[in-house]
Amino acid sequence: MQSMVILGATGSIGTSTLNVIAQNSAQYSVYALVANTNVDKMVELCELHRPKVAHMVHAPAALALAQRIAHLDIEVTSGADELVSLVSSSQVDTVMAAIVGAAGMQPTLAAVKAGKRVLLANKEALVMSGRLFIDAVAEYGATLLPVDSEHNAIFQCLSIEAQQTLGKCDLAASGISKILLTGSGGPFLTAELSSLANVTPAQAIKHPNWSMGPKISVDSATMMNKGLEYIEARWLFNATDAQIQVVIHPQSVIHSMVQYCDGSVLAQLGNPDMRTPIAHCMAYPTRIRPGVEPLDFFKVGQLSFFEPDFQRFPCLALAMEASRRGQEATTVVNAANEIAVAAFLAGQIGFTDIVRVNEHCLNIVPQSPLDSIADILALDEQTRCYANEFITQVS
Repeated sequence: MQSMVILGATGSIGTSTLNVIAQNSAQYSVYALVANTNVDKMVELCELHRPKVAHMVHAPAALALAQRIAHLDIEVTSGADELVSLVSSSQVDTVMAAIVGAAGMQPTLAAVKAGKRVLLANKEALVMSGRLFIDAVAEYGATLLPVDSEHNAIFQCLSIEAQQTLGKCDLAASGISKILLTGSGGPFLTAELSSLANVTPAQAIKHPNWSMGPKISVDSATMMNKGLEYIEARWLFNATDAQIQVVIHPQSVIHSMVQYCDGSVLAQLGNPDMRTPIAHCMAYPTRIRPGVEPLDFFKVGQLSFFEPDFQRFPCLALAMEASRRGQEATTVVNAANEIAVAAFLAGQIGFTDIVRVNEHCLNIVPQSPLDSIADILALDEQTRCYANEFITQVS
């Protein structure tokens, strides 16, 4: 029986994880649920899954939750120190790290330092802290498993030796010539370029294949999400720029591929449902049923592949450039993008302004070497100030 903490329990990954747990209740139990402000959803989840602890990052939300579930035997907590204690508890085996954005970095790193089995859905943890994060995994003996469908697909196509040395693996020694990172291209893959300036938030969050939260959906529409995944892949698989290629695959059936030096290409395929990679990480190295219909090849139809159009997806090109510049640049781009997407969703800036904010910050924010989490958080905060200031100029 694995005892699990779900960071980001009310989001799409958290909900999917709880669905997989419910279908495999003899093997997994929910120790704690963690959310930010969504009290209504947490009440529903607490009623259904009966965790021992419910943690709300937002203190007033914790008070409201405590009142509404007073009839249940569930401890309600709040505060950063309490969250670190929660993920570090000896009663916890596995932590699903699914808090979206920079907010997920510190609790995820705390779980790593506690030597937990960490199911990584929060790509920003690696985008922001990269080498510090990977070194901590090795130092504290944590088990790191990638949940993002693309990175999970790549992981499944690696040799056992490479799987067991994530962040430190030698792709060339494993006979790997290239990682092929696939992306659907989002809802505007074939839209007229001139129409993108008029894209609304409602249009941007309507992904053709995946059901995701609004922030990730917008990132998918700009392909910044693929850029962040590119950065994450470089850290996870210890890859060089030359060893990763982004491939547009609109059907989202092939989740990513690994090309070997003998010309072989291994691909992981499946229906676009996050319960599949979640279940894989939960059960690795064995398998459990995620509740997802198996892929029906007679219904798949045509599979198509394209090179990314960087004129259409300048955020992808910017993220790749940041990756080449180094850790400081990726931290800046991630922070700027979070502010820009929030401003777009709030109607403050246009869709095509997102890349303007990101590029402005990448080029103007002073960047010094990042030697600690404190350095990373300081650069993150500084970038957000620059981004907000620029947004007031373009809005």
